[in-house]
Amino acid sequence: MREMICINCPMGCHLVVDDSDHNNIKVSGNTCPRGITYAVNEVTAPKRMVTGSVHVEGGVIPMVSVKTREAIPKQLIFDSLELLKKVHMPAPVHIGDVVVKDICGCGVDFIATKDVEAK
Repeated sequence: MREMICINCPMGCHLVVDDSDHNNIKVSGNTCPRGITYAVNEVTAPKRMVTGSVHVEGGVIPMVSVKTREAIPKQLIFDSLELLKKVHMPAPVHIGDVVVKDICGCGVDFIATKDVEAK
């Protein structure tokens, strides 16, 4: 049995997950179907959004904030952040620009979340 709080909506339902039988995961405490989906995904294949920053060469500011376009598998978080340490973007950078394509082979990109103009 695991306990968790659903973060899919502001309700913050306290969920109880029985994952003793991986073929039949039981969830209780949810007030909507999204709680079941959240709990099953969190137990079987947890994912997270990742944010960070990368260096900008020739920009009016030295760094730009980035995020994953969608959640990535939790086990790739630290590898993806290590990858970001090596990235240097040339200015200008615009919101939505792909900073790193296909992070660690998972099919998700890091994208810029800020505009940085050239000096």
